[in-house]
Amino acid sequence: MRALDEVQFAIRRGELVTLVGPSGCGKSTLLRLIAGLAEPTSGTLKVAGLPAGEARRAQLQVGFVFQDATLLPWRNVVENVRLPLELLKIPAAEQDLRIRESLKMVGLEDSAHLHPSQLSGGMRMRVSLIRALAPRPDLLLLDEPFGALDEITRQRLNEELLDLWLRQRWTGLFVTHNVFEAVFLESAHSYIRPQAGTDHRRDRNPIGVSPGPGTEGHPPSSHVWQVK
Repeated sequence: MRALDEVQFAIRRGELVTLVGPSGCGKSTLLRLIAGLAEPTSGTLKVAGLPAGEARRAQLQVGFVFQDATLLPWRNVVENVRLPLELLKIPAAEQDLRIRESLKMVGLEDSAHLHPSQLSGGMRMRVSLIRALAPRPDLLLLDEPFGALDEITRQRLNEELLDLWLRQRWTGLFVTHNVFEAVFLESAHSYIRPQAGTDHRRDRNPIGVSPGPGTEGHPPSSHVWQVK
């Protein structure tokens, strides 16, 4: 059984790209491949010109925001955001600065001492998002991070996410099956769209990919992340 088939796209540095597809079509599998957490059985997948596994060994930073916040329950907000910075052995003063800036960006300064059980679903996802951004990753992968939230909270977090991207211009791939969410984030120059009439059986890949404006005619060196 094939989880993915005939997938081709490239992400240029500084783009926030949305990938739309129905549940079970292989979107999360694709993110795992890009993150180097799984190996493709065929084809090529390059991160900054290197195979995904080699890119990880070359210390390229890939942040991952999962469908669940995946916060450590025994750590408060500050300690959860600090975790990846500790693992990267970033100096303590720089850690403190990044944490303060991150909390301010999403309005959680007054909740810094709280533990995950004391936070709402939206607040937990904000912590998860800034935890992934605090190490300043080369690529941020978002796997339907707001899918379990109510519609009002979801829209608010999408607005905050877009604002963070507009201010920082990190490179990101946002996976969703919500067309309205994808259309909203498309104002950030997303250019991956589902094609009509695709076969949704699990043994074929129903994700249709097409390049957006300004992506054709660029040499491979202008592409930072390529899947082929």
